[in-house]
Amino acid sequence: MKISGSISADETCIKQEEGLVVSTHCGKRQRFSVEISANFQSSDQDFNQEVVTSKRKKHSRRASKKRRKTYEPQQRRWVFSSHDLSSYRDRFVIVSYNILGVDNVLKHMDLYHHVSPQILNWDWRKNLLHEEIKCYKPSILCLQEVDQFDDIVMLLKKDGYEGVYKGRTGNANDGCAVFWKEHMFNLLHEESIEFRKFGLRDNVAQLCILRYKGRHCERNLLVGNIHVLFNPKRGDVKLGQIRLLLKKAHTLSQQWGKIPIVLTGDFNSLPQSALYQFVASSKLDLLMHDRKNISGQIEHSSWQDPVEQQRNLSARSPWYSYIWSAEEREIATGKAGCTHLQHPINLRSAYSEVAGTHNTRDTCGEPLVSSYHSKFMGTVDYIWHSEELVPIGVVDTLPINILRRRRGLPSENCGSDHLALVCEFAFANQVT
Repeated sequence: MKISGSISADETCIKQEEGLVVSTHCGKRQRFSVEISANFQSSDQDFNQEVVTSKRKKHSRRASKKRRKTYEPQQRRWVFSSHDLSSYRDRFVIVSYNILGVDNVLKHMDLYHHVSPQILNWDWRKNLLHEEIKCYKPSILCLQEVDQFDDIVMLLKKDGYEGVYKGRTGNANDGCAVFWKEHMFNLLHEESIEFRKFGLRDNVAQLCILRYKGRHCERNLLVGNIHVLFNPKRGDVKLGQIRLLLKKAHTLSQQWGKIPIVLTGDFNSLPQSALYQFVASSKLDLLMHDRKNISGQIEHSSWQDPVEQQRNLSARSPWYSYIWSAEEREIATGKAGCTHLQHPINLRSAYSEVAGTHNTRDTCGEPLVSSYHSKFMGTVDYIWHSEELVPIGVVDTLPINILRRRRGLPSENCGSDHLALVCEFAFANQVT
């Protein structure tokens, strides 16, 4: 299926393929609903034919029918800004998605003990991920935990995408990838950050300058993609990685004429955390926060509901002073004697600017859940943007009451343990 770019105000598109229904209508304050009925029967049958003997095929079909009886379709809907943005014409859709690396599944099977081997199988998941991504019609796609880049390229190339990949340093096999629609964007410049060079572990980030080929004019856009270190105890390293990304993004934006910025990825930080506040407010006092809790994350061994996480983080005293060693301060800030951080970009979170419901959003306006496995349920993924971009709408995440019925992700209709974040942006400075 050929996918177009962002949807104009008067476009209407209804497509129906193999249990996948996508209905779109972007007009003045119109609803744009996405219903992903991921009952991919044909894919299910093809998969089973490859992995089971003829003796087990009947059993597989019976199991499939049993699952369909109790299956509840995944439904995610577009929600739009309360402002009238119908006059904004130069638009694009960006998706950020941690797609769950194959190696990470094998290394952390304890997180997916409730998931059947068939659903964890990459051949199954890659097709499920592809169908979901096509549903969102992204102009730009930012992926994390990519360790099967050739497979992803093969799937997206036929849909009109080009992409670049940056693998993690060290022994890890995964990395980050950025794709863009060829008919909408050209790649002008690409650079990556290897955090190992700065003493900040083996994680990486990507920075791409894309030329938007609009109907009325061409514009440049900086797209950043990052997967921040997971380790909850190493808040100093997480902060150092985010600080460096912001610094590099600002410098690059200035070099290219103060162009708009959008930063996406898995930040491994909760919305109520100090790391989130640093990105949102541009400031941070290290001594007001415990290094081990600065990301708001908890150890795998102690699972907490997202609502409980909010209460615990909000209850901490703002008057307590913490001690950071000189080494920890240098890792976090880049300077051994520094205790205060500030970054120069006025960033906003796309999801926090477009209202959802009490079943999908927290007190910050962020999704209640963007990642869910047997030992974690919460939000760690974000789409940040500079003030030169305006969020038209976002695809809301699944209601928490629906997610709670499951024991975690991936599932029959979700190919990762993360949920994709999707936002349609417009350039704030409209050119006539």
